[in-house]
Amino acid sequence: MYVCLCKAVTQQQIQDAAADGASYAKIRKELGVGTDCGCCGQCAKQIVRETANTLPACDFSEAC
Repeated sequence: MYVCLCKAVTQQQIQDAAADGASYAKIRKELGVGTDCGCCGQCAKQIVRETANTLPACDFSEAC
């Protein structure tokens, strides 16, 4: 599904970037989401939050 029609950014693109650890600010800069009319900003932020909440917690006792 397209989240940002102005920049043709999909939900999957946002989820993939967030799963790779990108913040909303980084996604905004790299994909352009929320930088034109701004209507998609809240939706994109919610997708980033939801994706971040599904990631496994980092175990700092082990080296990456």
